[in-house]
Amino acid sequence: MDVMTHDPPAVAAGDQHGATRDDPGLAPWIVVSEGHRELAAIEKPRRVLAMVGLGALVVLVLVSIFGVVAARNLAAHQAVHDAANRADLLAEAVVQPSLENGIVHQDAASVAAVGRALRPYMASSSLVRVKLWAADGTILYSDEPRLLGRTFALDSEERDVFTHPRTVADVTDLTKPENQFERGQGRLLEAYRPVWTPNGTPLLFETYSPYTEVDQRAGQLWRGFAGVTISSLLLFTALLIPLLWRLLTRVRAVQRQREALLQRAVDASADERQRIAATLHDGVVQELAGASFSLSGAANRAEVIGDDQLTADLRATATTLRMSIGGLRTLLVDIYPETLETAGLLEVLRDLATTLRSREIAVHLDLPAADPQLGTEADRLVFRIVHECVANVRRHSSAANVHVSLVKGEAGTVVEVADDGIGFDAAEALASPAEGHFGLRVLADLAGRAGAHLAVSSAPGAGCTWRLTLP
Repeated sequence: MDVMTHDPPAVAAGDQHGATRDDPGLAPWIVVSEGHRELAAIEKPRRVLAMVGLGALVVLVLVSIFGVVAARNLAAHQAVHDAANRADLLAEAVVQPSLENGIVHQDAASVAAVGRALRPYMASSSLVRVKLWAADGTILYSDEPRLLGRTFALDSEERDVFTHPRTVADVTDLTKPENQFERGQGRLLEAYRPVWTPNGTPLLFETYSPYTEVDQRAGQLWRGFAGVTISSLLLFTALLIPLLWRLLTRVRAVQRQREALLQRAVDASADERQRIAATLHDGVVQELAGASFSLSGAANRAEVIGDDQLTADLRATATTLRMSIGGLRTLLVDIYPETLETAGLLEVLRDLATTLRSREIAVHLDLPAADPQLGTEADRLVFRIVHECVANVRRHSSAANVHVSLVKGEAGTVVEVADDGIGFDAAEALASPAEGHFGLRVLADLAGRAGAHLAVSSAPGAGCTWRLTLP
């Protein structure tokens, strides 16, 4: 059963007397039934399917973000690897064979020989800049003439390559002074490795490549990844929706069956109560009433003949029988009021109040002068709910006073049963009812099917108020 706090439906301003409870110190209202349960059950599969679609969309977005990040990281790794391979190939196949010993002393012919060897490769878009360094940080060759002969400090990794030959590739730090002429061309990848002159002098060969290769490769990887992943996810969702629809259809059928069984159980209970009440009324009660009249007649005859003791005994027995008949009539009202179809709803509510007065509980009725004409089904619903509330007051509340009111206004009919008993934690009791206690759940289903609103307000030590609102 769904349990939530909720403001009760309002009635017309002129119809508040006796049917509302506006004391700010009282417990909040807990909704037992919102009404329109059957409509909600029909709409529920659509909501579930909408949630599945939304979940698939969220998964799609997350997968897309993950795919973009993963593809970009993989593309960056591959681009760095390719830059290192390119630097190795150029160093081994182009630069190393073109080196002359004179380049160490910046001999013009030696510098020109390296330039001629690299010129065809510099026309390729895969290279932005090349540099050839001496161990002291002097640039011996570059395709940028303004760098020739200038000296810059080598960092620790670049110096380490001279002692531990290997190829290193990474993203270029464009803030370094030796990279001032590469700025404005976007992010770059640099790769460097050692080369040796014919006499064995180590030099540092460095290449710069555009980072756009990373973006291009990331796009290629993402398109391949996304095509398979998204199509698989969409196919899975398409296969899942019919299965969910069928499952929810079965759940909906089970729910309708459950409501029908509950309704049958309530109707069977009402029919059985009516049968028992009729049997008692037409049998035992009538026989006891006849016996009471006979005893009263016998007491009168005993009084005539002057037997005072017999007269007192007969009249005492007749009084006991009449009290027993009263108790049985009260019990009959509690089981099933025969006046519901004959005398009307207001008379039934008064009879229910009698069952509390017989237990020394003061009952205050605030009922309209004339029958509110709610209809047969509404009358039965009001009786069932008020009967259950009165039974709870009698069994559990330890109340001294009970207030029963019925107000019919433009916005609907409001019925309230309020007591000053010990109260209870309404939210907990409705969320976790005691084992075997299905009365309130049945009433909630009945109110929901009738489109009625049922709410309760109670707290330990604060009494309890039930409110039924009929549209």
